[in-house]
Amino acid sequence: MAFRRLLTAAAVFAVGSGLALAGCGADDPAADGPTTITFWDDNGGPARTPVWEHIIAEFEDAHPDIKVDYVGIPIAQTQQKYDTAIAGGGLPDVGGVSTAMLANLVARQSLDAMDDRIAGSPLTDKLSEQVVKTVRDTVPDGKLYMVPMSTNIGVFWYRSDWFAEAGIAQPKSWDEFFTAIEKLTDTGNNRYGFTIRGGAGSIAQMLEVLYGQSGIGEIFDGSGKATVNDPRNVEALERLAGLYDKYTPQADVTNDYVKMVAQFDGGNIAIMQHNLGSYTDHVEALGADNVAAMLVPPGDDGARTVTSNPVSGLGVFATGEKKDAAFTFAEFAASKDMNAYWAEETGVLPANTDVTGGGLAHIAEATKVLNDPTTKLVQLPYYLPEFNAITKTDAEPQFQKVLLGELSAADFLDELAGKLTEAQAEYKQRNGG
Repeated sequence: MAFRRLLTAAAVFAVGSGLALAGCGADDPAADGPTTITFWDDNGGPARTPVWEHIIAEFEDAHPDIKVDYVGIPIAQTQQKYDTAIAGGGLPDVGGVSTAMLANLVARQSLDAMDDRIAGSPLTDKLSEQVVKTVRDTVPDGKLYMVPMSTNIGVFWYRSDWFAEAGIAQPKSWDEFFTAIEKLTDTGNNRYGFTIRGGAGSIAQMLEVLYGQSGIGEIFDGSGKATVNDPRNVEALERLAGLYDKYTPQADVTNDYVKMVAQFDGGNIAIMQHNLGSYTDHVEALGADNVAAMLVPPGDDGARTVTSNPVSGLGVFATGEKKDAAFTFAEFAASKDMNAYWAEETGVLPANTDVTGGGLAHIAEATKVLNDPTTKLVQLPYYLPEFNAITKTDAEPQFQKVLLGELSAADFLDELAGKLTEAQAEYKQRNGG
């Protein structure tokens, strides 16, 4: 498969020649043999470690003057590992970071900005504008504190065999989407048109449906007021909540990701909302011919509105003494061939725009939508320290009340908007905005 192809000898030579100066600059590794850099993988484990081992092997073949010492860290331990190293010393030369942790690392002056290095590298103009914007919007000074490698995007996984049996085409609008849900519901046979994630992790998916329908392109307006309670979002939430316990299972009100997937992969659900990362699970359970992905339907103006997902990439740490070599590795990992390999093996969207998606149709289509200049990308405020508590501790129980009819959509969104607006104002005050 073209998307999987490894670097040819010619490509290795070209990349190696093009990056030689970056690898041998201030670090001067040639003096006493190869330079060794330490790399922390922020999602180490059986799924990701082999991918990095391959990339590292290719890198060391192309750059025999640089060796990479790989350290895999389970994702649940990454933030604590970085925090401990910042406090006591021992940060790596380069490490995996995401926008979910970026604001904290930057506030503690742990990372170098990559703007100048990228501007002088082959990655110039090769990184998705949407991905780069997400990274810049995460920090107060708008700088690029990582070399972005990938992101994700929300999709609706659907039973293509059910659609075919019912003679229903893939929805091309929100009206068609909701109509399909109704038509594919057959409670007598324990079939439901949709499943709503009402338990842990529900709010990000809810916001995706709201903004996708309303077409509003920003979480905060020009005055800093949250837009989540805009009347168009209220109407969108009422439409979504109206599906519960009629076209969805009753258990949805408390279902988290694991239970939601179990229902869909168990054969009871026509459409499930998630992202590209669950593709393998669905195919293994249902078969590649029976499941497909649709992107968020376009609005009335023909444009799609999607909410941002965290961006993953590599950061060069400020305390490192081998920054040239560290950046050379990050640059290599984000190059076309390695980013293509990374994207296919991990099921995410590549940041390098030269990667088109290869043989996986949903990846190719998602990449096209993400890089489409007409796509509106709503940047979720991962940079707010309170964002996690607001959307999980505070909002999740209230969303469940909306589904149960115990709280109106308008009151729920007013409360959510108030907390987000307050957090945004405090953030701007702290950062001189």
